[in-house]
Amino acid sequence: MKIFNKLVRDKIRDIIREGGGIPYTEILSAAAYITELDKKLDEEIAEYQESKELEELADALEVIYAICEARGYTVEKLQEVREEKRWLRGGFEKRVLLVSRD
Repeated sequence: MKIFNKLVRDKIRDIIREGGGIPYTEILSAAAYITELDKKLDEEIAEYQESKELEELADALEVIYAICEARGYTVEKLQEVREEKRWLRGGFEKRVLLVSRD
């Protein structure tokens, strides 16, 4: 038996069954779910940092969307806040590195 103890996507149980395995799972409380989402975000970011693959960025984004919903926000509100911050402070297109400041 292989132990995981990590949050997985909703269809993983079916995928395991289709492969002949038996998944042992539990459904998390709302508080535990948010804790596991935060851990999952760290995991996905680390995977992206290692691979630099677009698929890993997509995984991180999926977790971010789930965190928004779990915390009572909407993806639309996230986008609105992102756009407002971009308008007020700019994006990162100019590749500016702040070296120091007085």
